[in-house]
Amino acid sequence: MGYRILGDVHTHTLYSRHAYSTIQENVQAAAHAGLEIIGSTDHLSCMLFPEQHVRNFQYFINMGIWPREWQGVTLLHGCEADVEGLDGSLFGQDIACTEDITGRALRRERTLFERVTSAADYVIASVHNAEFASGCDVARITDMYIAVLEQPRVLILGHTGRSGLPYDLDTVLTCAKERHKLIEINEHSLQSAGPHQDMCRRIAERCAELGVGITVSSDAHIAPQIGRFDAAERMLAEIHFPQELIMNRGREAFMQAIEASGVSNVEPR
Repeated sequence: MGYRILGDVHTHTLYSRHAYSTIQENVQAAAHAGLEIIGSTDHLSCMLFPEQHVRNFQYFINMGIWPREWQGVTLLHGCEADVEGLDGSLFGQDIACTEDITGRALRRERTLFERVTSAADYVIASVHNAEFASGCDVARITDMYIAVLEQPRVLILGHTGRSGLPYDLDTVLTCAKERHKLIEINEHSLQSAGPHQDMCRRIAERCAELGVGITVSSDAHIAPQIGRFDAAERMLAEIHFPQELIMNRGREAFMQAIEASGVSNVEPR
């Protein structure tokens, strides 16, 4: 079974600090790969800066100047926010933002997360450092992922296959389906041998059986990786995954997924 996936909605630019391409280079790579849509989702995380001040995150705040259509590709902007607490909290939600990037006081105090994501098209929520959940049982981790999916800005649960945190698949996937949220199948997670591959396969198999929408993402950290899903496509073909459940298969399908989730109202620019 062959797949034609025309969207890559989890990618990184130089801003993520351990990635190597500009937004223009990523868009050019998407156009060269024949993609219809690309989502730029740099890290919203303590990995980037030792000082968690809004000045360090103005890259996100100014994404509105990006053209929506660029070199024939629809460009969406979002972020990949770290899951940081067992209550499902995300990076920046406990950090007060009282001033703008010039130091002027804001009329209303907001959290750093609110300030950064207020104009985002969607948020991917991922666990990168699982130490906060050390020793927790399956039920506790399951509740955490449910709380993440209930966050109104979150559209995609990122690479749970490599987080190292076991959870009840049916409970989390059913919640995702009910809330029209998406589960990521991450190309990078499938490129290294070990338990990650087995877990990713189990997640994909159960998504197919339950009818849960997924995204197939490169998680590209350099432009040549954009639109490359070789390992993911092989795995999906082996389990005969339904094409209609791949919500980034094209522009229209992904836009419909965003609308169904209620995460944002994507307007042309």
